[in-house]
Amino acid sequence: MNMSFFDQFSSPSLLGIPLILISMTFPALLLPSLDNRWITNRLSTLQLWFVNLITKQLMMPLDKKGHKWALILTSLMIFLLLINLLGLLPYTFTPTTQLSMNLALAFPLWLATLLTGLRNQPSASLGHLLPEGTPTPLIPALILIETTSLLIRPLALGVRLTANLTAGHLLIQLISTATTALFSTMPLVSLLTLLILLLLTILEVAVAMIQAYVFVLLLSLYLQENI
Repeated sequence: MNMSFFDQFSSPSLLGIPLILISMTFPALLLPSLDNRWITNRLSTLQLWFVNLITKQLMMPLDKKGHKWALILTSLMIFLLLINLLGLLPYTFTPTTQLSMNLALAFPLWLATLLTGLRNQPSASLGHLLPEGTPTPLIPALILIETTSLLIRPLALGVRLTANLTAGHLLIQLISTATTALFSTMPLVSLLTLLILLLLTILEVAVAMIQAYVFVLLLSLYLQENI
């Protein structure tokens, strides 16, 4: 059966049943569950330290009013981080390469931040659509531009995450295919491409972590504008 480079991005299924929900819930099984012991083990201690570190970083740009969002933002950060990293393993499926899933994560949270601002401070939220001191003839055009930039925020969040992960996976597959094809004819060139593949894999690990952080950080900045 001929396989395309883009077959790795198709949603897996078994007997016609989509398995994307299982692939999304699998990362949660890797996290150790907390117990009732007074003294925890090293793995639980490391997990708590990592969660506290992420929470502190995400709450830095937010006021105290936004700290009630800490659970949602931290959970989303860990969720995206685990899915992105597990997707780099061979013979795995990365749900965050699907634009539909990323938009399903970005749009409700962006809408929640927007509705929070309209409920708590409607004048200030609507004031973002028109900068202070704008000349009268430019008011309609600026309102239209600012409204458009506001509405494309969830689309930009989803497309950024999808494009970065998709491009990285395609590059890894292209270079690994070239490494395998050149091994029998040009071994030295194959070793060079193998070295490039190892460096690219390290880069993609960094990209997977950075993109998860950027996704949640931009949501926290949108929240800060509306609290």
